[in-house]
Amino acid sequence: MSSTLPRRPLGKTGLEVSILGFGAAPIADLYTNVSESDAVDTVVASLEAGVNLVDTSPLYGRGLSELRVGAALRHFSPDDLILSTKVGRVTDPFSDEGGPSVFHGGLTHGIRLDYGYDGTMRSLEQSLLRLGRERIDLALIHDLDVLTHGDELEKHYQTALDGAVRALTELRDAGVISGYGLGVNEPNIAERFAKDCDPDAILLAGRYSLLEQPALATFLPLMEKRNIGVILGGVFNSGILATGAIPGARYDYAPAPPEIMERVAKMESACRRHDTPLRRAALHFALGHPAVSSLVLGAVSPNEVAEQVADLSSPPPTALWADLVSEGLLSPDAPTPS
Repeated sequence: MSSTLPRRPLGKTGLEVSILGFGAAPIADLYTNVSESDAVDTVVASLEAGVNLVDTSPLYGRGLSELRVGAALRHFSPDDLILSTKVGRVTDPFSDEGGPSVFHGGLTHGIRLDYGYDGTMRSLEQSLLRLGRERIDLALIHDLDVLTHGDELEKHYQTALDGAVRALTELRDAGVISGYGLGVNEPNIAERFAKDCDPDAILLAGRYSLLEQPALATFLPLMEKRNIGVILGGVFNSGILATGAIPGARYDYAPAPPEIMERVAKMESACRRHDTPLRRAALHFALGHPAVSSLVLGAVSPNEVAEQVADLSSPPPTALWADLVSEGLLSPDAPTPS
């Protein structure tokens, strides 16, 4: 597989990232078990296709994602690889506590929250050991949001500002990492974080997609103004924009409610009139905003990677966007690819 995926600057980091990034949660047994060989082959296929951004986390499979990315990088590791992982959790091989149930398998190591200075340093050290690397380019503070912490968010948020941000700023200033930032599902928290400190990049999952754009009004304009790189995850809203409104379609990690199914079905109908698969429209729409540098997509097979690359190589007709706007399925304020 070969490709010349376009690249875009990632904010003020000096890095240029491929418009397609590899999201390494699915290869850590997300929802279902994935074999070691399939996981490694998928990462390698992605890199061979021109992807230079790989995003992982200690959370994914309690460290399994990082182990599998590291194994793949021993097979093929391009010189311009940009490696992103998360901080905010540390693992414990002597415990089996913690960890999200959405990972069907993964390691049995315990995992616990720690947004402090020492916890951040320990998290990165553990990640480097699992990855078999001496450097990480981007360190993103993970899940500093209401969804994860509820009423305890303010406590964790302040700990992260006092601890994780201080640690990551020191590492960035020393040239140990290229940049730091946040990886969350909530644009209001990401916007607040950008005002409270000096991040280089934000990975926002699920909140700027063809289906919904809560990040459009204030978050993305602030990112442009501050020259903070934006990486989008979850552009299929947990699957429904890839599968369409089929029985059992997932939205935000759960079965899609009827109103979401109905809206997506109408989008599918509009896409069919323009001979465009819904997932292709979803990808190109998300890349249509000038603040967006890359889309991080998961895959569990080389064929899935090939399909993603093919979709990005075939832009939808511009008339599709006008139809979606006229049918009330897309905000007229949202920028679309020309």
